[in-house]
Amino acid sequence: MRVVVIGATGHIGTFLVPRLVALGCEVITVSRGQREPYHNLGDWKAVRQVSLDRDAAETAGEFGREILALRPDAVVDLICFTPESNRQLVDALRGRVQHFLHCGTIWVHGHSVEVPTPESAPRRPFGEYGIQKAAIERDLLFEARQRGFPATVLHPGHIVGVGWVPLNPAGHFNPAVFGTLARGEGLALPNFGLETVHHVHADDVAQGFERALTSWRAAVGEAFHLVSPAAVTLRGYAEAVAGWFGQEARLSFLPFETWREGVAEEDARATWEHIARSPNCSIEKARRELGYAPRYTSLQAVRESVDALVRQGVVTMS
Repeated sequence: MRVVVIGATGHIGTFLVPRLVALGCEVITVSRGQREPYHNLGDWKAVRQVSLDRDAAETAGEFGREILALRPDAVVDLICFTPESNRQLVDALRGRVQHFLHCGTIWVHGHSVEVPTPESAPRRPFGEYGIQKAAIERDLLFEARQRGFPATVLHPGHIVGVGWVPLNPAGHFNPAVFGTLARGEGLALPNFGLETVHHVHADDVAQGFERALTSWRAAVGEAFHLVSPAAVTLRGYAEAVAGWFGQEARLSFLPFETWREGVAEEDARATWEHIARSPNCSIEKARRELGYAPRYTSLQAVRESVDALVRQGVVTMS
């Protein structure tokens, strides 16, 4: 099977491409060619790499035709963010591919009513990213169920892995929070620290895409969550991180509007984006239909990344 992976040198593609090669697929990667994969995990020499500026090609109305010219059996789109971008690709590929896999996001849910949230929950997204991704999902599932386009949508949580900074126990991406906990210093959390975040290791996301690709009958016309087995609360997350360094978390709790006055505005915005949603998603459908079996819990995935940040000197204990 010839598989074209769009956005293959990012977090997910770094792990997905070697998996596809190991399956015996002929893999063609499409990216702007501006960076190497995060890790050399497999034989990228067996991979054909195509440099293509998606934005420029879409503006010219050529992106879909450029992908079709690669003669794919399956297409994995990891970097589509607007319905218009998605439609251009679907229009070009309709009737010409066996499988089309789109990378969504658990933010399509917005606020949850019941948790863990199943894929069948009504969509109530807010914020441009979640709204646009929900619209793409809606379009693709309509195409699959009403017009026979072989689409699958896979929704990752907060992706982590060695090479980038995880979403931290304060709900933002400043690595200093990990250092604060490692040194046993006091850390303020918003509200009561009971909002949730739901991580997933990038290799587990890649596993989900692989399982969907090899489970065509179960996957087409469906959406699936790709997250760890369980979300974590900010408070529990902070206590676990402190424990990794032999410390007891010294936590305090402040109303969000008070808490935000003590952090950078960028960090406060990121925290609000995450705790306002407090995702907690079920993977039962992916387990049952695809055989999805994440190797990492949320805390295991984060710890691997934090250990790397310590080795790099990004997180310090002094």
